[in-house]
Amino acid sequence: MIKRKLLGQHFLNSKSIAEFIVNEAQISKTDVVFEIGTGLGILTPLLCKNAQKVISVDADKNLIKKAKSKFTRFDNLILKSGDGFKQKDEFSIFVSNLPYSKSKDAIEWLAQNSFSHGVIMVQKEFAEKLFATSKNRRSISIIATHAFDIEKISDVSKNNFSPSPKVDSVILKISKKSVMDKKLISTINDIFSYRRKTVKNILKQFHKQSTIEKRVDDLSVDEIVNLAKQILEK
Repeated sequence: MIKRKLLGQHFLNSKSIAEFIVNEAQISKTDVVFEIGTGLGILTPLLCKNAQKVISVDADKNLIKKAKSKFTRFDNLILKSGDGFKQKDEFSIFVSNLPYSKSKDAIEWLAQNSFSHGVIMVQKEFAEKLFATSKNRRSISIIATHAFDIEKISDVSKNNFSPSPKVDSVILKISKKSVMDKKLISTINDIFSYRRKTVKNILKQFHKQSTIEKRVDDLSVDEIVNLAKQILEK
């Protein structure tokens, strides 16, 4: 359990919540499901019931080894050990109880992938960042809003995990709106490092010109994305 804490992962131990997540994923026989964080496998067999194929990845080799011996009855399951965010598999649905420490990485990675929709569980505080508006926004708020339609579908108490985290979680449904380039995501992150500056002064940092005196907090999501695209123009 100590190693899982270091990875920022907490095992879901509620079968009813696992069933809720899988039901919300609306998996059909034509879907390829990608799961990051196999863990003890509470979601994995439920995903296999309706999917054409399930690809489940975990950073812990021992957990994958256990899953391989536990789920031999599923011929539509591929289990892999390693970094799920470095995998190149194509998928239509993403389902994950995301490691808390990897939530931002996951959103940025998902923004770069083409898929239909997903159901993810994240720390409540992180979910609040995704839904933040105006001066409370972070770069991840902009990336998530531009890439997905996001709907909060349930709160989950910290008592439903082993080991129990310090905070509650939230289940989100995400539907893909647009695929974002890695450079665009990186540039949006860069813009937020200058968020107190005006657009005019931000563009100066990138050897571009503008007369706009608005600050980042005063810009809409589309305006921030367009600002990033302007910075990337040759």
